[in-house]
Amino acid sequence: MDEPISTEEQYPAKYWHILEDGRMQCDLCPRDCKLHDGQRGACFVRGRIGNAMVLTTYGRSSGFCIDPIEKKPLNHFYPGSSILSFGTAGCNLACKFCQNWDISKSRSFDKLAAKAGPEEIADVAVSLGCKSIAFTYNDPVIFAEYAMDVADSCHVKGIKTVAVTAGYIHSEPRREFFAKMDAANIDLKAFTEAFYVKQTGAHLQPVLDTLKYLKQETEVWFELTTLLIPKLNDSAHEIEAMCTWIAKELGTDIPLHFSAFHPDYKMTAVSSTPASTLIRARQVALDAGLRYVYTGNVHYREGDATCCPSCGHEAIARDWYEIEHYHLNDNGCCLQCGEQIAGCFERFNGGFGRHRIPVDIQSRIHAHL
Repeated sequence: MDEPISTEEQYPAKYWHILEDGRMQCDLCPRDCKLHDGQRGACFVRGRIGNAMVLTTYGRSSGFCIDPIEKKPLNHFYPGSSILSFGTAGCNLACKFCQNWDISKSRSFDKLAAKAGPEEIADVAVSLGCKSIAFTYNDPVIFAEYAMDVADSCHVKGIKTVAVTAGYIHSEPRREFFAKMDAANIDLKAFTEAFYVKQTGAHLQPVLDTLKYLKQETEVWFELTTLLIPKLNDSAHEIEAMCTWIAKELGTDIPLHFSAFHPDYKMTAVSSTPASTLIRARQVALDAGLRYVYTGNVHYREGDATCCPSCGHEAIARDWYEIEHYHLNDNGCCLQCGEQIAGCFERFNGGFGRHRIPVDIQSRIHAHL
């Protein structure tokens, strides 16, 4: 039985219509949840009260942290800068391998202790010296109204906005949501429909549609991440097919991050991904023509570095999330040969480093008052 929706959780939500049989269909994502009065959608945070849809997590967060931008991961969006990260609860996918399951699969709001409105979050980001803010930890698609309002407030203050998402969203909300984002990291979880259905409870094509939309119809800078899980989505054939599609449909300048799986949630019996798998996948992607391919969750310095695709010079040398050498000019051109590196860059004044700093948002808000 659904947890009752309290009065304080009833923030008006968009993207729904009433069906002929009286049920309400949520039009936010391809799950198309059909709800009776009092029911919640599969994401758990959107529900029906009477003849209205409500978002139950508006203004409520599972916590705030300052991260290096490279942790999102984004290696070509103002490298070395800091980003204020936060999420809420719930998710519209059902990934058996979820690495943030305690937040994304939460069916209780006891984790949502941090309360902050859009303007308050923007003010805190400014006071902390963050270049941007990330909607992350759980998928921001499901708290789109909150994320978009925060984005508006951030843009007024000169703060960039980043969505870390699986890209599982319908066309109308997709257009409105990404119009508010400056950058995104999209989780392309695999390249087979069978994987998406069995392991995530979703479908592949809507994600591919989102990627093509971002490339063809927006100015959003985006990068891709694929978590490689042993024997499920790590075959050379699948990786080659995925990279060939990326090169053809999105272009060879889209950065791709291969990340290592570790046993979690409903996949504790599956072994961790060895570094050799990520290194092999990276080579497959490079052979397919992709120019910027990275490895994550393993210590492999070559897979952390941004290399100039023209002269091969190591333009940005990294050790995990920390930048050791930065050999680009203010416009992001290689200092060795002048080649433009794809992405968003500015004058580099020293990297934020690999720190992850928790933020007591309430204390920060009160200090700002």
